[in-house]
Amino acid sequence: MVSKFTKPFILLVLLALLSACGSNSSANAPTTAPAPTTAPAPTTAPAPTTAPAPTTAPVVVPTTQPASTVEPILPATVTDYQGETVVIESVERIVSLSGDITEIIFALGMGDNIVGVDISATYPADKVKALPSIGYQRRLNAEGILSLNPTLVIGTESAGPPEVLAQVRTAGIPIALTAAPPTLESPIQKILFVARALGIPQRGYELAGQVEADIARARAEASSLTRQPRVLFLYLRGTDVQQVAGANTSIDAMITAAGGINAGAEAGIVNYAPLSAEVVIAAQPDVILVLTKGLESVGGIDGLLSIPGLADTPAGQQRRVIDFDDLYLNGMGPRTGQALADLVAAFRNAVAQTEGS
Repeated sequence: MVSKFTKPFILLVLLALLSACGSNSSANAPTTAPAPTTAPAPTTAPAPTTAPAPTTAPVVVPTTQPASTVEPILPATVTDYQGETVVIESVERIVSLSGDITEIIFALGMGDNIVGVDISATYPADKVKALPSIGYQRRLNAEGILSLNPTLVIGTESAGPPEVLAQVRTAGIPIALTAAPPTLESPIQKILFVARALGIPQRGYELAGQVEADIARARAEASSLTRQPRVLFLYLRGTDVQQVAGANTSIDAMITAAGGINAGAEAGIVNYAPLSAEVVIAAQPDVILVLTKGLESVGGIDGLLSIPGLADTPAGQQRRVIDFDDLYLNGMGPRTGQALADLVAAFRNAVAQTEGS
């Protein structure tokens, strides 16, 4: 039998145990879940920060690069086409001696530093129109160049005459001239040279890589042509200048890379030769290729086909005449890969027409 003192004691013990259990459960509960030592594997792959470029999409070469991304490292040193070392201390005021070099400078993001250009500079049109002209790169004038107070004069091996360049050098202005071979390596070579001269070699590597990729894509497209069209390139300046492009020319490099046969080179012409009836008869082109300004100078397609012999060729009979902007097709600059792709497309259309006729 339980005594009257025992029951109260048991109740007190039970109450003490219950109180202790409640207190321990509250103290042991963490306020936040501990972070795992490694992140859990996601159920789906994370999205890339940038979408991969499609293999067939053209790489568009920018007209200019943002100025904030271009920080010249000076002094810069380059070796010109004659093997001479040129040291450039400042690129604040640049005189560019040719259209291709001007276009490259803009594509590298340094266009705002240009203070003078030659008459072959046509791109980017809105920028170069506002710049002073120094005349034509092969017929330069020292006084015109020096009047612009340049810190750098830059161009290609075509610049001259030599005595004018010597006069500019005597005035203490560095002149950097790059080789300009008539090959598809020329754009890359010129871009890298200009970038080094401007103290931005890394940007040169980037731009050269883009252009090289453009050219490679266009050449791959050219390899799929079902037939090689025979192409006659004519350099025209009215009735006074009418020439055919042969081997060892940038036009020859463009025609062959685009999948065509340069009829001028096949006829044995090297560099340029006067247009003649004999050349036309031997060429028998499927396509006549001209520069836009040249075509305009002879009165368009009708004027072109009035030149003796051209109307009787396969190209003339079908009025298959292709024209491109001068600097775009013949400049060997940053847009060369895009121009080559356009030329491949034009040749493809010409082939389709010849096969359908």
